[in-house]
Amino acid sequence: MNQSVNDNASREVLQQALDAMRKSWLAEGEVTAAVRHDRIERAVSLLVDFKDRLVDAMCADFGHRSRTQSMFTDVAASIGPLRHAQKHLKQWMKAEKRKVGPFPLNLLGAKARIEYQPLGVVGVISPWNFPVNLTFTPLAGILAAGNRVMIKPSEYTPVTSALMAEMFAKKFDRNEISVFTGGPQTGADFAGLPFDHLLFTGATSVGRHVMRAAAEHLVPVTLELGGKSPVVIGRSADIERTAEAIMAGKMMNAGQICLAPDYVFVPDERVEDFVAATRKSINKMFPTLLDNDDYTSVINQRHYDRLQGYISEAKAKGARVEEINPANEDFRQQPYHKIPPTLIVDPADDLAVMQDEIFGPVMPVKRYKKVEETLEFINDRPRPLGLYYFGQDVAEERNVLTHTTSGGVTVNDVVMHVAQEDLPFGGVGPSGMGSYHGIDGFKRFSHARSIFTQSRIDVAALAGLKPPYSEKTLKAISMQMK
Repeated sequence: MNQSVNDNASREVLQQALDAMRKSWLAEGEVTAAVRHDRIERAVSLLVDFKDRLVDAMCADFGHRSRTQSMFTDVAASIGPLRHAQKHLKQWMKAEKRKVGPFPLNLLGAKARIEYQPLGVVGVISPWNFPVNLTFTPLAGILAAGNRVMIKPSEYTPVTSALMAEMFAKKFDRNEISVFTGGPQTGADFAGLPFDHLLFTGATSVGRHVMRAAAEHLVPVTLELGGKSPVVIGRSADIERTAEAIMAGKMMNAGQICLAPDYVFVPDERVEDFVAATRKSINKMFPTLLDNDDYTSVINQRHYDRLQGYISEAKAKGARVEEINPANEDFRQQPYHKIPPTLIVDPADDLAVMQDEIFGPVMPVKRYKKVEETLEFINDRPRPLGLYYFGQDVAEERNVLTHTTSGGVTVNDVVMHVAQEDLPFGGVGPSGMGSYHGIDGFKRFSHARSIFTQSRIDVAALAGLKPPYSEKTLKAISMQMK
């Protein structure tokens, strides 16, 4: 087993680890279903065995993070994709038969198929907001595809990252899975390694640097980024149920979710109803905030200051700011970085809160008269990771979906499309590149190798495709031209 924690590894150490892992992978040859199943099982066992320490570690890294949420979103929710991969592994590994052509190959015994080969060594750069889930969930597809893995977790969650390095060392040989902790320089060196594939989850701004580094060795990348995921509330929506669903998604992890609803479009005449319904839903979910174990802190001082800056600018420029603080608690004195849920009603489009991905418990609320206004606004901006529509008007729903582009969509809820293991998850444009989950993850981290088996008959000679060319050749060409 891997006995070391690779802290602040140098570029040379990282390259040596990659070389050793690739050599081990090549020596293994065929990666059987049994081996893949076993590796996934060991990953599951880590989550089960270390669940309490993982929850404690995430709480320590955040200052305060809901323990129940951590157990649900990072531990339990990581096991589902791994089990799904185990269940379907043998079916996914089967060769796919393809049609043979052109005539007469399809009549003479030639065969065509696709076999899914492991890529080799996959690099994973995981983020701080769901540090366990977004490390383990990709392993479902990566391990199912028969790959080895090098992991660089976030330096923003150092306790959790160190624990994951310790965990993997107990169950996996260093040439199966290795974890490399460290700061930005380690991350930059890691992104520049000649992996067989690189998965990065994080901010769009960092994703550009990762893709640039990967391009040096032509490493294919999957980028799971983010963006400003909009919500369109139709006039046919139940406002109270809608507000409750939106705020349940927004307040999970204090809004620090790449798929969190980032701003809401509300019909002009229903804005006050939505604000009231939002207050009601927060009061129900979080009667108190400061000492409430279910209410998570912002990750650190830097992000706390950034979010407070959004709120301060909105107030200074005349936007209506609605802080939702059910128990009227004083947030100036706290050992965490908690921020109460805050609505910014009728924000100007040039406010920072309308330009940047928010990643916190702050929600702009924009009004509209016609739904076409919302589509124009969305389409004038970078394509988001998620889009959400609430309403019972099927024609309007279709209009919203067909006139916008996003990584994924949830209708009459938020975020939940990411929890569907049989749906691919990924972004589009600035919100990401490539997708995974389920069979799509297996294929993403596999090489689809085309294999053609010629028939025993000399087809080329039979069709006149070998020199000297003849009338047979001209007939064959003529048939191809039809």
